[in-house]
Amino acid sequence: MANVDKSEILLESGTNEIEIMEFTIAGNLYGINVAKVNEIILSDHVKAMPHTHPAVEGIFKPRDTVITVINLPLYLGYQGEPGEKDLFIITNFNKMTIAFRVHTVIGISRISWTAIQKPDKTISGSGESVATGIAQCNNQLVTILDFERIIAEIAPETSIQVSEIEQMGERERKIHPILVAEDSALLSKLIKDALLKAGYSNLHMFSNGLDLWEYVVKLKKANDIDGNVSLIITDIEMPQMDGHRLTKMIKSDPQLKHIPLVIFSSLITEEMRVKGRELGANEQLSKPEIGHLVAVIDELLKD
Repeated sequence: MANVDKSEILLESGTNEIEIMEFTIAGNLYGINVAKVNEIILSDHVKAMPHTHPAVEGIFKPRDTVITVINLPLYLGYQGEPGEKDLFIITNFNKMTIAFRVHTVIGISRISWTAIQKPDKTISGSGESVATGIAQCNNQLVTILDFERIIAEIAPETSIQVSEIEQMGERERKIHPILVAEDSALLSKLIKDALLKAGYSNLHMFSNGLDLWEYVVKLKKANDIDGNVSLIITDIEMPQMDGHRLTKMIKSDPQLKHIPLVIFSSLITEEMRVKGRELGANEQLSKPEIGHLVAVIDELLKD
């Protein structure tokens, strides 16, 4: 139906903006980061697969590529059969290509990450909401879905695996203070568990880049950076302040630019690598490569 021409909506690095593709399910408005979207096509015949999660419709094969289809309305609890006029949003993140069934696609809006709020606990309960944020686009509220969490729930084996760390064998405990910015409650827990398993016990977790930045600024004002920040790990997609903006703020500050910073994101592509390098990131890794992340941390913190 339509390719998403990212050359027309390419954002300047570090501006703290996001392009949101708005779509509907049962008349309700949802959003996905355009950086995750390859194209939108009319829904097609799907071959069912046995022994899969109920939300996995099956597979289809456009242009000789087999793609798994997730029935997003079913996953979100909506009733009803798939319709002939439904659309597939073909996504690519975490090095996977997945199609999500939706009802309609509305368009694309560019907004600041500061305009995206985390759902409060009346919505998210334990903090593991399927919504990563609530945004206002064209005077309407849009629920930004946590697609990484959706896939991690449907196929846990595709997410961060603590077993990768266990395969490294016994490791010594390390007290280097590491700051981690990750907005997904589920992925934050997985990252924390993996780093603790790897011996990094002095972890400070933040749900967005702004919270981490404010913590660093407070340390900077107290002239207490070096004893409290050895390394920073940041996601890219986060409400309030994204990882690229955070990287730009850290690496453009004379008192902070020496701190090693690793971007750990589902959105790492060659295009994103160029952005990250321009902003000064020391390393950029794709989720869910947690073993690789630990190896990089080991190297960056090597005495």
